[in-house]
Order: sequence, then structure tokens, then C-alpha cells
Amino acid sequence: MINAETPAIRHNWSKEEILGLLVKPFNDLMFEAQTVHRQNFKTNKIQLSTLMNIKTGACPEDCAYCPQSAHYDTGVKGEKMTSIADVIDHAKKAKDQGANRFCMGAAWRQPTDKNLKHVIDMIIAVKNLGMETCVTLGMLNQEQSKRLADAGLDYYNHNLDTSPEYYEKIISTRVYEDRLNTLTYVRDAGINVCSGGIIGMGENESDRAGLIQTLANLPIHPESVPINMLVKVEGTPLDQVSDIDSFDFIRIIAASRIVMPKSYIRLSAGRNDMNDEMQALCFMAGANSIFYGEKLLTTSNPQFKKDQSLMQKLGIQFSQHEIA
Repeated sequence: MINAETPAIRHNWSKEEILGLLVKPFNDLMFEAQTVHRQNFKTNKIQLSTLMNIKTGACPEDCAYCPQSAHYDTGVKGEKMTSIADVIDHAKKAKDQGANRFCMGAAWRQPTDKNLKHVIDMIIAVKNLGMETCVTLGMLNQEQSKRLADAGLDYYNHNLDTSPEYYEKIISTRVYEDRLNTLTYVRDAGINVCSGGIIGMGENESDRAGLIQTLANLPIHPESVPINMLVKVEGTPLDQVSDIDSFDFIRIIAASRIVMPKSYIRLSAGRNDMNDEMQALCFMAGANSIFYGEKLLTTSNPQFKKDQSLMQKLGIQFSQHEIA
């Protein structure tokens, strides 16, 4: 029988505590994660989002995992920003298929004021369809964050990617503090935070614990925590990195659920390389949000019918936010 007592939300997790979770016997870890999940969310419900790339390629950052970086020859070419009409068309289709949140991503280091105005117009158009909005545009300053909040933006995505210690091995064109500052500006502006990381970039277990610790010890936990499994793209520095063990990835999902009990844990990039059994264990470990659509920015993603088939097998329903 599951204990009805819900543990207090904490923001003082030590790395040692999180490492302890990651090395727990697998069944014990899964039981704890599922218990925490059921204490905070209705069971067998998955929040559905879709992601559209509104500005592809030619990004000046050198993120080692990213095919959109101008530093690498990956076959991804720089394109102009898409039109508002195209955004509305994609958002309508996403809503018709059950998505309640529409996310828009642009390959920028930081948006210009002119670019931000176009994005704000897109946000307003999508909100007029009755959908939640999320954007990921790179770094922001305080004024830009306020402008997005005034436009009614619901979520801002800005992933930490990895631990503070491992960050410089992945990105050299900015520092970790830049990421944290953007999250602070977004939170202070009253926008919900979407922030997670990428697993399988050659980091060790201590780095994985460090990523989770940093997210869990923010003054307010991110409302959404995307956990991505690296999608290796030819031409990037990480295209030959060793694959992460499936059970190690599932442990990351479980530990994230335990230390951030009220956050939506989103199973994000890499699902195309996961079999049904691995995804099922991720949902059992507490993942309760996915992206759907053929692509996540520039990398492949399971098609909606395949996701529908899996959810039917598992008895899981797509839904809007369902907090217990």
C-alpha cells in the first residue's frame, strides 16, 4: 500500500544523496519513484506537447551535440524565420491531435529586439487558439523576459544540458552562469520554467547527479524538466560517443521524479532510439510528458500513431495537466 503522506519539497539536495538514488537497487528505485509520482499526479496520464522549429541553423554557439551550430558541417543550413501563418497552421494541427502546449524553438544565441517582436506575434497567435505557449530562443535579458511575460508566454525552455563541472567540455561560447541567469530572469518575470538536460554526452555518474542537483536546488523547481537522451548527429563532436545504458537513463528519470516531485518530467529527445519497453519503464519511473511529431527541431521523433499505439498498450491517456 502506498504511503499517503507526501514528502516536503526540498531545495537542499546533496550530490551524495542523488548519487545514492542512482545506485539503489533498480526495483527499489522504481518503487520509490512511482510512489512519489502517485502522491503528486493522477496515474496513467501523459501531458502532450509539440515542438516547431521557427528558425533553423546558423547558430553561433558551439554546443557539441547540436546539428544547428554554425561550427559544424551537419547538412543543416541556416534558414529565415518561419511565417506566422505557418506557425498557426502547425499549432492547429497539433491541437487537433491532442496537444495542449505548443513550443517554438529558434537557433539563436540571444534574440534581437526585432526577432523577439516576431516571436511575440507568434505567441499571441497561438494563445488565441486556446493553447499553452513555450519558446526556446537562447539567452534572455531581464527586459526581454518581461516582454515575453507581457505577451502571455506560459513557459520558457532553457536547458542546463549537464553539470556545472562538465559544461565547459560541451560548450565554450558561453558559461554555466549565463544559463542560470536566464532562468532567473524568466522566473522573476513570472514565466513558468522548462529546464532539463541531455544524458549520454560522455559525462560520468557524478555529472548526471550534478545536473539533477542543480535543477532540484533552484529556488523553485522547473515546472517542466525535459530529460533528453543524446541523438548523435554526424558532423558534431559527439557523433561517436558511446551509447548510454538504458537502465542508467531510466535511473535519471526516476531520480528526477523523486527530487522534483511536482515537476512534469518530460521524456524528450532520443525516443526514436528507445524501444517500447524502455519507454514504458521511463513512464513507470515518473515521466509524464512527451513531445510528439515527426521531428524535434532537426532530429527525428516517433510519429503520433506510433505513440498512440504504445499508450494504448500501456493504458495511458493523453491529457492536459492532471495534478493529483
